[in-house]
Amino acid sequence: MSDKKLIEALTIEGTQPGKHLLILGGVHGDEYEPMAAIRQLKSRIDPEKLTGKVTLVPVVNQPAYERMNRRGPDDLDLARTFPGSPDGSISQRIASEATQLIRSADYLIDLHTGGVISKLAPFSGYMLHSDPTILDTQRRMARALNLPVIWGTSAHLEGRSLSAARDHKVPAIYAEWGGGSGCDREAVKGYTEGCLSVLSELGMLDLFIELRPILHHIEDAREESGHLQLQNHAPIAGFFEPAVQLMDQVHVGDILGTICSATGDAVTTVSASQTGIILGLRTLPYVEKNEWLAVILETES
Repeated sequence: MSDKKLIEALTIEGTQPGKHLLILGGVHGDEYEPMAAIRQLKSRIDPEKLTGKVTLVPVVNQPAYERMNRRGPDDLDLARTFPGSPDGSISQRIASEATQLIRSADYLIDLHTGGVISKLAPFSGYMLHSDPTILDTQRRMARALNLPVIWGTSAHLEGRSLSAARDHKVPAIYAEWGGGSGCDREAVKGYTEGCLSVLSELGMLDLFIELRPILHHIEDAREESGHLQLQNHAPIAGFFEPAVQLMDQVHVGDILGTICSATGDAVTTVSASQTGIILGLRTLPYVEKNEWLAVILETES
């Protein structure tokens, strides 16, 4: 097997020794805002003012990126493949290499979007780690990322970068913002400023960044909490037209949208299965049966 690295990373070394922050983007090949934000961080982090080091990976999943696809040629979801295998398929090898990067770090930020098929409202999240010190650090990092929603979720979801971080006792957060096949400038700016804010919170950069209000900070320890695609699936295939927008408040039974046949003669109404805030919404109109249509952050037990 070739010793060539599958992941292109850039490390910025500070003038003072300290902690190591790893920032990942492009775990899915169709998520562009994190890639652009992490490239901007290259010029925004001044080594002369940095304590410790920062490793930047704009595109973790290069094969998927080159395919203009969420997944690589082995059709595995990299975000469900950690810790991977050095002897496996391409996604498994990338996951293994990324796991080694995570293992080498003191902190992890993993940035995401809704990809080509959907858009997600800005939120940060973390696993409800059993170690109270790590959990406290993750809460601080998520707050410092400066997004309006914070979601602490199950520590038992496997295959993710955060589960690899959990296993190696590395405080880790992820974030979602944007998608829909474009590259939203507001999301790029927000991610860039948010990462700088986390560096400041961790004592690695001396910056003042004003913290914006938090609209919702919810911790949900249920076994499957944080699994974004678990609820609100399409009952049939067809053309989906949403009746809600991101950050709308909905209740169980409220109409999320409709799915119609190609001719429009048959129309099926889709209703919310949860009460809460719309965090994610399908934007690609054609849906297959059982594909997810909306992510709802439950605001009531």
